[in-house]
Amino acid sequence: MTTTEATDIETQLRHLIKNLNAYIEQYHGGTVDFISFNVPVLEVKLGGACLNCPLLPSTLHGWVAGTVHQFFPEVEVVEAK
Repeated sequence: MTTTEATDIETQLRHLIKNLNAYIEQYHGGTVDFISFNVPVLEVKLGGACLNCPLLPSTLHGWVAGTVHQFFPEVEVVEAK
């Protein structure tokens, strides 16, 4: 993957995470923010109502990672920092 391709993917990932954040914030009171993307790892930060929530792993792996993998198969790992 070239640097330009990685930059384009990062821009698209930022946009997707922003849209996911709006949904999670409105319907669940939590937040998700883009931290970094270093092929093949996407790092995000969960906050708001997600902190200390027993469903945090489901939100991370189900909502965030599941959605990201649908659109970006090159992202192999989504981690919360």
